Amino acid sequence: MSAGFSEMDATESKSQPRPFSIKLWPPSQNTRQMLVVRVTDNLTTKSIFTQKYGSLSKEEAEENAKKIEDFAFATANEHYEKEPDGDGSSAVQLYAKECSKQILEVLKRGPSRKDDKEVLVSEEVSAPRDTMFDISKGARSFIEAKEAEETLEPLKEPGNSYTKICFSNRSFGLEAARVAEPILASIKNQLKEVDLSDFIAGRPEAEALEVMNIFSTALEGSILKSLNLSNNALGEKGVRAFGALLRSQSCLEELYLMNNGISEEAAEAVCELIPLTEKLRVLQFHNNMTGDKGALAISKVVKRSPLLEDFRCSSTRVGSEGGVALSEALDTCTYLKKLDLRDNMFGVEAGVALSKALSKYAGLTEVYLSYLNLEDEGAMAIARALKESAPSLEVLDMAGNDITAEAAPIVAACIAEKQHLTKLNLAENELKDEGAIQISKVLEEGHLQLKEVDMSINSIRRAGARVLARVVVQKPEFKFLNIDGNFISDEGIDEVKEMFEKFPDRLGSFDENDPEGGDDEEESGEGEGDEHELETKLEKLEVNKEE
Repeated sequence: MSAGFSEMDATESKSQPRPFSIKLWPPSQNTRQMLVVRVTDNLTTKSIFTQKYGSLSKEEAEENAKKIEDFAFATANEHYEKEPDGDGSSAVQLYAKECSKQILEVLKRGPSRKDDKEVLVSEEVSAPRDTMFDISKGARSFIEAKEAEETLEPLKEPGNSYTKICFSNRSFGLEAARVAEPILASIKNQLKEVDLSDFIAGRPEAEALEVMNIFSTALEGSILKSLNLSNNALGEKGVRAFGALLRSQSCLEELYLMNNGISEEAAEAVCELIPLTEKLRVLQFHNNMTGDKGALAISKVVKRSPLLEDFRCSSTRVGSEGGVALSEALDTCTYLKKLDLRDNMFGVEAGVALSKALSKYAGLTEVYLSYLNLEDEGAMAIARALKESAPSLEVLDMAGNDITAEAAPIVAACIAEKQHLTKLNLAENELKDEGAIQISKVLEEGHLQLKEVDMSINSIRRAGARVLARVVVQKPEFKFLNIDGNFISDEGIDEVKEMFEKFPDRLGSFDENDPEGGDDEEESGEGEGDEHELETKLEKLEVNKEE
């Protein structure tokens, strides 16, 4: 019995002449689909075999045909990976042979009963529906050769459906890596997502580098959509150890390189080894020691990733020069939805440069810009840009930027336009009562989705705390207010707590509040008796939305 592969392949070859050096394997998706049709015909139409054993219904035949082809392809592909010549001719023969063998097995078994819960291709073959193979659960631990053989056994099953693997949280030694190598090589063509984060922890550098080389070689040539190499202390040597895998990727949509000890040199290696990023949507580079020079290299990757939607480059020791370079590169990423640059040393100049890019992000929903040393000038430039863009912004984080009450009207005008806002973080600034009340007033109108506000450590006193609490507690979706670390009087705290009497879990603690703080202002004439007058004056402040 012939599954029809040779004839189809010959037909395809006539219609599409091959260059002399082209390999016969793997078959195209079209060829594989045509084979499924041929197998279905063999299971349903009249032949000496169906006359002897009976034929299947079309529905049952199609289900079996897909499993037969999957199994035959997996078997032949595994053989192809081990072929010395590698031209694929013997794999093609095995592909057709396995299909014919499985067709006969299915026909001998006959149609399944209606109460059968599954249709088997052969006694030895299972067709798992799982697409994710994950060994990361449980305690973080070493994995050696014997355990690797047992743990990775499901990946060796013919016709398995795994397209995603996660080896995170298990530290592979050299022998375990050698066990994994042929297994990964045999399934690499079906893989779409690979997570190798934290998979060499505690190994000596020489062994770790060799393990990375083994995995890189095994997976080279796979067509991945997502690759996670985070938490591996890569450094430049580690990045280059993954060179074979990285160079072979042209369709990556997600790349995670977090907490990898990536220095300037390592960042340059990333830029060199991943030249094709046109399809990249997610690039996360958190917690590295990249610095300004490294940021220049990463900015080149960003610049050639026009479809980027999620960019994280937080805690990477980037200063003004690197911040400006990244900001200019981000100018080309107009599809950005999430931007996280927290905990760097951008300063005012980089903040102003970033504002130019932010003005182009119509789809931005989350922006994290805390602890960037923006000061008033940088913060106002960014607020002005966001006011005119990002209409669906949900998260605005600008904590720890030395923003004072002077910038509050501009920041407030921006917030007024963000009616989809769910989280606002302006902690660790110097907004004081004046700034807090101006921002509170724009939150009064709308903002029905608001859930969290953090204005802790802002030198806010009783007046600002009262107004802010009164506004947010009325929001239907509100979950948490943090105004700890300020200078709120005991009486003021009691008033705020009374407002949240029905929802005490929505109000943060006051453990770090200092009711005696701001003594200089007290001594200059602003005593407790004047605070109600101060609140009245501040509540009348108007926010100029045109500023």
